[in-house]
Amino acid sequence: MYIVAIIQARMGSTRLPEKVMKDIGGRTMLTRVVRRAARSELIDEIVVATTTKISDNPIIAECRRLNVSVFRGDEQDVLDRYYRAAMAHHAGAVVRITSDCPLIEPNVVDLAIRAFLNERPDYASNSLKRTYPRGLDVEVVTMEALTRAWQEATEPYQRVHVTPYIYQNPDQFKLLQIENGSDYSHYRWTVDTQEDLNFVKAIYSRFGNEDAFTWMDVLSVLAVEPELAEINRHIIQKSLVEG
Repeated sequence: MYIVAIIQARMGSTRLPEKVMKDIGGRTMLTRVVRRAARSELIDEIVVATTTKISDNPIIAECRRLNVSVFRGDEQDVLDRYYRAAMAHHAGAVVRITSDCPLIEPNVVDLAIRAFLNERPDYASNSLKRTYPRGLDVEVVTMEALTRAWQEATEPYQRVHVTPYIYQNPDQFKLLQIENGSDYSHYRWTVDTQEDLNFVKAIYSRFGNEDAFTWMDVLSVLAVEPELAEINRHIIQKSLVEG
């Protein structure tokens, strides 16, 4: 099965504009996400899916610099963008990663893919019941399930967030929940605000701004410096319907 990781990215962001190109220790956030995802052993290809807007041209330039595939599609209908990117790259299964997760963990990505390959669900994710820090989210979906969602999802939030139609219909799709042995869901490692970015920058600085560290290394840092987690603990995640 040809496994394509699709990283959605755009310059428009209401809470932190142009966040995907923000600097984290000398590299853009998009670069951090791509480099970490590229260390997955089970992903066959990485594609950055951005929009057709001129304002997203810097993302195209960054992808060329990184020598990573890029696809341009609809800004608001992200499900359509994913579907068309997956079709263009002949995906058998799609790994969904967002560009605002610069601590994305290749080992966790591979854990999800391996479980998906072993159990053969329509959809596998570690965020159905959250036990990992927010920002290590990974979803794996068959091309067949993605196609059905593309054809049948009608609610705007289902189009924006790509997969809700699938996991909100467990009677129609086989879902696989991936959980960690310990619950770290209280940690916020995604970037949606300046405080989130400040937290991630602090983490990267602890590793000399290199990105080879693991999520367990981050937990070790937080065990010694718990005050770092306070930087963005107060940030409230937007709901699905907020976009």
